Amino acid sequence: MRRISRITAAGAATASLALALSACGSTSTSSSSSESKDDKGLAIAYDVGGRGDQSFNDAAYAGLEQVKKEFGYQTADVEPTDGETDADKEQRLVSLARQGYNPVVGVGYAYASAVKGAAEKYPDTTFGIVDDATIEADNVADLVFSEEQASYLAGVAAAESTKTNVVGFVGGVDIPLIHKFRAGFEQGVKDTDPKVKVIPQFLTQTAEEGGFSSPDKGKSAAEGQIEKKADVIYAAAGLSGQGVIEAAAANKVWAIGVDSDQYQQEALAPYKDWILTSAMKDVAKAVYNLAKSVEEGKPATGIVKGDLKTGEVSLSNSNPKFADDAELQEAIEKAKEKIVSGEIKVKSS
Repeated sequence: MRRISRITAAGAATASLALALSACGSTSTSSSSSESKDDKGLAIAYDVGGRGDQSFNDAAYAGLEQVKKEFGYQTADVEPTDGETDADKEQRLVSLARQGYNPVVGVGYAYASAVKGAAEKYPDTTFGIVDDATIEADNVADLVFSEEQASYLAGVAAAESTKTNVVGFVGGVDIPLIHKFRAGFEQGVKDTDPKVKVIPQFLTQTAEEGGFSSPDKGKSAAEGQIEKKADVIYAAAGLSGQGVIEAAAANKVWAIGVDSDQYQQEALAPYKDWILTSAMKDVAKAVYNLAKSVEEGKPATGIVKGDLKTGEVSLSNSNPKFADDAELQEAIEKAKEKIVSGEIKVKSS
């Protein structure tokens, strides 16, 4: 277990970190305690959209806040920059490792090349990457999830809730990861009611085009689906999903959120009455567990997968209209039991 320093100084560590990272992304949070290199703990580097996306990145930040509170060591979280390259990402991770942060986590599949390169340069540092399972290294943990399973349950909820027999899916970027969300959702809808039509749409072909970071694109897509009679829309689009939720609320149709419990997100409070549920994946828990494994001297490595059985993917129950609908909850619970038992095999593409 690492030694936890209790010595406090006036922001020297923060200033040092900010200076070191100024060329490759801003630091949004770090502690003000001055500690030795060995005392630094978890650092995370955000994906497109950064902190404040009410979704994927915010979930990672919640994990960081939990470990900072529990272990009392210095942490850091770093924002992405527009138009950055893989080399920029790798420089960001290397800078954090050089300063003694351990573990260092890249939030999102876009960090794959950067994590691989940084891990080779710092073999004694544990690295993590969320949503990528391609890196095979003794000091890398691939933190992945069965998003298709939670999306299947979202499909059940949509099929049970629609009155028009038309539902929509809005994916941020047309990539294999988001295909998992779509595949599970469509299967859940069709298994529940084959008469329900699913309208799928991807906002962009690449992340650089803003598919995960453009609420206006999400809003426009949702409005188009609503014009085609969709009355439940599931968005797997990061920050762009806010636009989907806004459009759904304006038109008094259901939205299904993603990654975090979006009903509980402060920025989405004006629209929460129209957020039926959210298909969640517990990025916070995955980040916390990785930091805890390092803290205990047994760093996790290899593929670390969360699914319905482990409880790391699920549907939120925050909206009372969703939680108190006994018929809907029964349908979802039956589907969940069949997925966990293996009776239902959920497609991932």
